[in-house]
Amino acid sequence: MSELHRNMQTVIDTMDACIKSRQDEDMALNRIAGRIGYSAFYFSRKFREIAGMPFRDYLRYRRLAFALVDIRDSDRPLIEIALDFGFSSHAAFTRAFKEAYGVTPSQYRKTPVPLQLRTIIRPFDCYLLGKEHLYMQTTNSAVKTYFVTLPAHKFLHIRNLESIGYFDFWEKQSHIPGQDCETICGLLDSIPGKLDDMGTGDLSSGSGQLMAWLNEPAGRICSWGIPLAECYGVRLPMDYNGPVPAQMQLMDVPEGEYIVFEHGPFDYETQSAAVEQKIEQAMKDFDYPASGYQLDTTPSRIFYFYHNPAHAFKYVRPVCRAER
Repeated sequence: MSELHRNMQTVIDTMDACIKSRQDEDMALNRIAGRIGYSAFYFSRKFREIAGMPFRDYLRYRRLAFALVDIRDSDRPLIEIALDFGFSSHAAFTRAFKEAYGVTPSQYRKTPVPLQLRTIIRPFDCYLLGKEHLYMQTTNSAVKTYFVTLPAHKFLHIRNLESIGYFDFWEKQSHIPGQDCETICGLLDSIPGKLDDMGTGDLSSGSGQLMAWLNEPAGRICSWGIPLAECYGVRLPMDYNGPVPAQMQLMDVPEGEYIVFEHGPFDYETQSAAVEQKIEQAMKDFDYPASGYQLDTTPSRIFYFYHNPAHAFKYVRPVCRAER
């Protein structure tokens, strides 16, 4: 089963690359199925089982997601965008866009409110499939520890006072209307100006989305002995004045000092668990008294967590000068 999921992930990643490079001919069903050694019939059936929709529908939604970002961030003519993303006419593009998002491309350009983009699916996830227990390849890279001052910014997010961990968080959110993973990630994908997307606008990477923990007296007591609320969202510039989706909160985060525990790039499939263990140990062993700092448990201070295998795995924890 994992081999099927791995092949499907390869196809999905390739589709995004082809959409971005405008290589429509490489996305023909027969060609994509043949690339991984499947018949078109078998591929279509398995793709629908994994994605929950036919291949052609997923492809259309992903094209529309990239087109929406282009409409939002450029002044290119709509017909040019339509043709670039595989639509035969302005009318066909407008019809598909309105069906997906409830507004026309021209209406969205005038008022770019948050809309739920079709997020990339992840059929090969080493955590969900238990791959971290089968592959425990070690990593020779060290965990870097350093202090930083983060400028004041805003944090657009949802929060949960009861969840423990990423998958429990989304399981609990799935029971709250409009706060499931697909809806929230899709809405956040459409928010411009995110501080952590490295300026790429890459819809396959989560577009600057991250987990966080908010010091919250009403939250669950974590393993650090601190009451925290788990959050998921994006950091935005302090001057962000765009709309806020009804199910999300936008909070001001003042300038503050943080300690960072960071591991560099790693192989997602074989090294995720080892990297996580290494960072957890580094955080446990860090000598706060010797540094002159301590964790800041002031209500509303935030712990950020970044998980991007191509760049870094890191925790950013709020600190303050230790009391003498």
